[in-house]
Amino acid sequence: MLRFCALAAVLLAATPALARDLVVEAGPNAQERLQSALLDARPGDTVRIGAGRFELTDGLSLDVNGVTVRGAGAERTVLSFKGQLGAGEGLLVTSDDVVLRDFAVEDSKGDGIKSKGADRIVYKNVRVEWTGGPKATNGAYGVYPVESEDVLIDGVTVKGASDAGIYVGQSNRIVVRNSTAMYNVAGIEIENSGYAEVTNNLATHNTGGILVFDLPALPRRGAGYVLVRGNRVVDNDTPNFAPPGNTVATVPTGTGVLVMAENDVGVTGNELSGNGTANIMVVAYRQPFEDKGYDPYPRNIRLAGNKHGRAGFAPAMPGGKELAAALGGTLPPVFWDGTGGDKVRLVGDDGPVLALGLALGAGIETAKPQMIKLDNAAPPPWRTFKLPAAMEVAAK
Repeated sequence: MLRFCALAAVLLAATPALARDLVVEAGPNAQERLQSALLDARPGDTVRIGAGRFELTDGLSLDVNGVTVRGAGAERTVLSFKGQLGAGEGLLVTSDDVVLRDFAVEDSKGDGIKSKGADRIVYKNVRVEWTGGPKATNGAYGVYPVESEDVLIDGVTVKGASDAGIYVGQSNRIVVRNSTAMYNVAGIEIENSGYAEVTNNLATHNTGGILVFDLPALPRRGAGYVLVRGNRVVDNDTPNFAPPGNTVATVPTGTGVLVMAENDVGVTGNELSGNGTANIMVVAYRQPFEDKGYDPYPRNIRLAGNKHGRAGFAPAMPGGKELAAALGGTLPPVFWDGTGGDKVRLVGDDGPVLALGLALGAGIETAKPQMIKLDNAAPPPWRTFKLPAAMEVAAK
C-alpha cells in the first residue's frame, strides 16, 4: 500500500495538470514582474507575456528546466532593451528543455537571446532586431545557442547583429529552418558544431548569407555533417560593419555561402543570386594558429543542384577586382581558394569552379587561377540525426 501511494504521488507530481501559467502583462514595473516570473517558474510552467511593449532596463535570465516562455506574437509582444543599463544580453537561458516562442527582443546592448549549455532548446517565431539598422555598436548575436545538444530554430527573424544574426556554436544536432536573417554581418552561422540542417531559410542583405566555420583554440571542435539545403541566399550586399578583430570582420561583402575549414558539408538545392563576391566560397582558415589538433582545410564538400543567378560582379575580397578584371570583369559564382589539394575533395554538379591555387599564408598575388569541374563521384556516407519528438511538438 505504501509503495502504491508513493508511486501515485510521483505520477501526480508529473501530470501536466499541475503546470501553471504565470501571466505578465505590459505596464509599470515590467522589469521586476517579468524577472520574478522567470525566477518563480517551476518545470512544466509557462511564463505568458502579454501583448504590448515592455520597456526593460536590465537583462533577463532563466535557469529552470522545462519552462516555456510565450508571448502573443513576434510583432505584438516586444521586449525593448533600448534603456538597458548593462552591456549583457537581453535574455540568457542556462537550463534544459526550454521553449522560447512568439515574442520579440529589440535593441539589447549585448546579444539578443543567448542560451548556454541549454539542451533540447526550441526557438519558435521569435524576432530579434536592432531597430537603428546595421551598426558596429549593435549586439554581436541575435539568437545565440552555444555548447548545447539538440537545438531547434524555427520561424525566427533577426536583423542588425554586428556578428551573426542566427548563430549556433560548439553544439550538436541542430535544425535551423523557415527563418529570415537580414542586415547582419553574417546571416546564419554554424560554428564548431556538428550534425546540422540549415533548410528553407532566407538570408538577404547581410554581408555574408550563410557561414559554416570550424575555428581553432575553442573548447569544442566541429564534428561536421552540416547540410545547407533549399535556402534563398540572395542580394547579400551590406558593407561589413563588424568591430575590428572579429572573425567575421574578414567576410567580404557580397558573400552567399562560405564554408571554411569544416568537414562533410553539403550545399545543395539552394537559390543563390545577387551576391557580388561569390554565391559559394570554399576556403581554408588562413590565420596563424597554435592548436595542434586543428585542421585548417575544408574536407569532403558537396555542391550540387544549386540554382545560380548573377554573382561575382563586385568582389570585395583582397585582390578580387584585379582577379575579376583578368577573367573578363566578373568572378564565377563558385570558387575555392585552392588550398589543400586532393585532401579537400569537392564533389557535385555545380561548376565549373574557379580554383585559385593558393597555399596557406599566401596572398592573392600568388594565385594561379584555373577553372575546374567538380568530381561527380559519390560523396562519403552522410550521418543523419533526429531531434527528440517533444521538440517538434513544442514547435507546432
